[in-house]
Amino acid sequence: MRGSGRADGRTGSRRLPWLVGPAEWAEFPAPCDRYVADPTSRRAVRSRTTHAPADTLFLWLCQLRRAPYSYDWIDNFGRRSPRDADPTLCTPSPGDRFMTIFTLVDMEPGRSLTLRMRPGRPTRLFGEVVLTYTIEERLGVRHLVVAIWFGQVGRLTPRLRRLLLVWGDVAMMDRQLRILCRLAEASTSTTSTGESG
Repeated sequence: MRGSGRADGRTGSRRLPWLVGPAEWAEFPAPCDRYVADPTSRRAVRSRTTHAPADTLFLWLCQLRRAPYSYDWIDNFGRRSPRDADPTLCTPSPGDRFMTIFTLVDMEPGRSLTLRMRPGRPTRLFGEVVLTYTIEERLGVRHLVVAIWFGQVGRLTPRLRRLLLVWGDVAMMDRQLRILCRLAEASTSTTSTGESG
């Protein structure tokens, strides 16, 4: 049955079916679904598997308070995102800034972070964007899943501008998830080696 299109987890026709990643995540309910004000918003989902422990993966998600961990030459002014995790960042509070242009609006400690794009210039440039990073376990496999809502951008050719934003985000988010998972896995490997030694 086709969904209602409301932002309550039953996203239905508001999905971007060509950008949901693996089919099992298409209707994945996420906290960000509750924070979408723009009725024209569209939803996409990204996911990546990892063998890093959930607590280590969450530690690295919290590092998004420091840097974007994607293409640093584009979204971090050429500065390399830190490769050492700061454990003091693991207890964020609503209102904390992430990746410069996002604010934390909701969280489940050790499992998920929900971010909303800050009002002002970021929203004028990119439209309303709300997303949730979630650590999921399914059939013994750990996944880092991101559900993203994209609003329309501006008054002129809003669909085209959103389309360009969404496809740009595909590349940026894919790289971000790969880097975060790799760093979490490397941290785990380093810890295990140190303990065994």
